[in-house]
Amino acid sequence: MTTLLHLDASARSGRSDRQLHGSHTRRLSHRFVEQWLQQRPGDRVLVRDVGLQPPSPVSGAWIHAAFTAAAQREPWMEEALAESDALIDEILAADILLLGVPMYNFSAPAQFKAWIDNIVRVGRTFGFDRQRQGEPYWPLLKDAGKLAVVLSSRGDYGYATGQRMASMNHVEPGIRSALGYIGIERLHSIAVEYDEFGDARLEESIAAAEEEVSRLVGSLIAGLG
Repeated sequence: MTTLLHLDASARSGRSDRQLHGSHTRRLSHRFVEQWLQQRPGDRVLVRDVGLQPPSPVSGAWIHAAFTAAAQREPWMEEALAESDALIDEILAADILLLGVPMYNFSAPAQFKAWIDNIVRVGRTFGFDRQRQGEPYWPLLKDAGKLAVVLSSRGDYGYATGQRMASMNHVEPGIRSALGYIGIERLHSIAVEYDEFGDARLEESIAAAEEEVSRLVGSLIAGLG
């Protein structure tokens, strides 16, 4: 059985195929899950909506607790890390991280950044030892066989590598850096563009992204054997 973690980060609650001004990323992520389950109905899907229910931002108490050895933590420290533990447990349980992450002002939404800050955590997803020879940091999920699928949307166009706005895209590169740091290095990305134009180019981009999602679902399932 394969487990998917279906995470949406859009502040919009609806899907653009069902609601006026709905979310394109929710549209793509739900398409992925629906098509996956059509072919593999016995698989498991964990759902996390950080767009509508954002994680708590990292606080001073969180930092103090996270950098205190587990055996030495006081009860308030365990409480401060409880939400982070739950978010990390979901990642550990998942084989595929399906991340619907729109571009807000060239980067990911603050709600998603709060999720990243909670799951990139010393002792749970990366190791640190100042006495270690060579690199003192290392990823703890490197050999876990996990992969990520990032489904995004942008108001403008040309954010892919080598295109006109590539240097201002901090969504996929930022996600790739953070997940790679904890050992999730395989990443696929698909995006809708032209949202602010609202013309035929947007419709073409949506159609192309949906087709890419369908192909990716097929390819990943075929790879499972």
